[in-house]
Amino acid sequence: MATTAPTGSPLSQPSLTQPPPPRKLTTVKVLSESPGLSSIPSIYTFPKQTYHEPVSDTKEPIPTIDFSLLTSSHPDQRSKTIRELGIACRDWGFFMVTNHGVPERMMKAIIEVCREFFELPEEEKRGIGGKHVLDPIRSGTSFNESVDEILCWRDYVKIFQHPEFHSPNKPPSFREIALEYSKRVRLVAREIIRGISESLGLEKDYIDETLNLENGLQLIAANLYPPCPQPELAMGLPPHSDHGLLTLLIQNQIGGLQVQHKANG
Repeated sequence: MATTAPTGSPLSQPSLTQPPPPRKLTTVKVLSESPGLSSIPSIYTFPKQTYHEPVSDTKEPIPTIDFSLLTSSHPDQRSKTIRELGIACRDWGFFMVTNHGVPERMMKAIIEVCREFFELPEEEKRGIGGKHVLDPIRSGTSFNESVDEILCWRDYVKIFQHPEFHSPNKPPSFREIALEYSKRVRLVAREIIRGISESLGLEKDYIDETLNLENGLQLIAANLYPPCPQPELAMGLPPHSDHGLLTLLIQNQIGGLQVQHKANG
């Protein structure tokens, strides 16, 4: 399970076109807990050509940005880190962030309360929020369950956190934990964006002010990937690019995330 906190301008949000009526789908959590499940339904089987073999080059590790140096009062340290940030964005579009100041107990708490959400009875989860892309609280399965021809082995919950904070009523602790977490990661996100702005030769607050990030959309998304009896046939999420300006990602101890590097196509 992973949580993300994209931050972006309301002007760049998806179309308001009404989606087709949602299909009544079971969640993969319920499916994975079916007694004696030894294979997946054909609707979860992706064609072989869909898969991309991971390419690992230990000589070129994922870039790491020290957040404490990005916010350092020492000009030389900060300038060097901004250059590194620019290179990471240009060459990878992805990087690790260390010393970001978000407490480990807070990250563990948000992962745990999201896990508790997925443990709620199916009837309760179905009754939480809407299905349209701009509904402030959405819970569902797959990638875009209303149109997916092949379903992803993934359940999700997505909740708008800013400029207006939303939260499901259950679990009871969700609101308090999510509010604290969203405020902390928002500070980190905006500081990273300021660094990106400077790496492009712009004023520190150029992107922030131009996109009106003070009123920009921030959401938290949690994904659940239950054990799959045929993982070689299923896919948690297909290759994609996030539509927001910036995604901050935390993971539990189960790996699986793949990143496309420009050198590998």
